Amino acid sequence: MKKNIAIVLALAILSMGIFTAVGEAAVLGHRLLHFGARGNDVKTLQKELAKEGYFTVEATGYFGPITEKAVINFQKDNRIRIDGMAGYETINELKDGNEYKNMATVNNYSKYRVNVTKEELKLLARAVYSEARGESYEGQVAVASVILNRVADPRFPNTIKGVIFEPWAFTAVHDGQFWLTPDPKVMDAVYDALKGWDPTKGAVFYYNPAKVTSYWIYTREIITKIGKHYFAK
Repeated sequence: MKKNIAIVLALAILSMGIFTAVGEAAVLGHRLLHFGARGNDVKTLQKELAKEGYFTVEATGYFGPITEKAVINFQKDNRIRIDGMAGYETINELKDGNEYKNMATVNNYSKYRVNVTKEELKLLARAVYSEARGESYEGQVAVASVILNRVADPRFPNTIKGVIFEPWAFTAVHDGQFWLTPDPKVMDAVYDALKGWDPTKGAVFYYNPAKVTSYWIYTREIITKIGKHYFAK
């Protein structure tokens, strides 16, 4: 009897140790964090929030109401979908889009059409502003969508940065307007395009007939017209 009790106790202790190891060994970015979660990744999240001024108490590794409120405030200030949970979008913004940029591929928490770093978000904002600052909101989303559509098209570079800086691809990059400081409002259009709104219905080209310098573009099949831009495939 004593031997059986000892075995049961040993197994219980072992299972507790395994549970603790699994719960506490997680690395920030390997899972979605939400209210009630515990572990080292939660503690890392709290420390990162503290660096940004959103978490002002000791990091405990428990995702309680204080952590949830800190996450919500961070999401509000960074124009991220407000849900109080630390998924890909929140962690990517918190960590500057570098260390955890592959989290979407690993865990599929991304709400975006493609993985995007903070640097690429800025590049998209510059591209939209320089190419479509005089267009409607829909027209700005459309320009961002063309860039994202090119990333998914094998005829073009497979990264946002590669598409934007492909030689002669965008007039604004070529003539220097790309480096104008964008209006922060264009980020809304960028986010909407990343989240799946494509007013162009899959276009990979666009042009303003009044500013065309290469008549080759007229050989492309037009899908739709938004503002001054024709969108084609």
